[in-house]
Amino acid sequence: MTENKLPYSEPVRLHQIGTSLSRSLEPDAAQRARIAKALDLVSLENFTADLNVVPTVSGWRMTGRVIADVVQACGLTLEPLPSHIDRDFTVNLVEKLEVPVNEDGEIDIELDDEFPDEVEEGKIDLGQYAVEQLFLSLDPFPRKEGAVFEQPPEPVEISPFAALQALKDKSQG
Repeated sequence: MTENKLPYSEPVRLHQIGTSLSRSLEPDAAQRARIAKALDLVSLENFTADLNVVPTVSGWRMTGRVIADVVQACGLTLEPLPSHIDRDFTVNLVEKLEVPVNEDGEIDIELDDEFPDEVEEGKIDLGQYAVEQLFLSLDPFPRKEGAVFEQPPEPVEISPFAALQALKDKSQG
């Protein structure tokens, strides 16, 4: 049996979706602690996710909302920096992603192509998507108001002659 490496997992099999599936997720304190550690947060005070999955012509569409109170560390002072997250999201999912290949056998992708997420092993992990959306909502460079980075002074390079003069002064003094 393999150990689950995800900080929070709530898998749903595709056959459970039917015409639609709605779930409200609220990780307990131990699960929030694992999520906080995985996302490098000081703490995750509360975290809820409301998710809805519906079938589409080509796969499934997941819509949802994540709400959380997080505490990040200021990137400059390392002081706790609390923030509130409230994010709506939509993710398109397909069972098998067909990658366009040209006649030379090369993958042919336009830079503006938007690929849906691929469903693996016949299940969608709602918990993993909730954590991913929480991560996407975090400030990548949290900075406490008024915190300013000050460049330390550059070390002064000592010439060999100055070093010799200092030795000479010590020996004479």
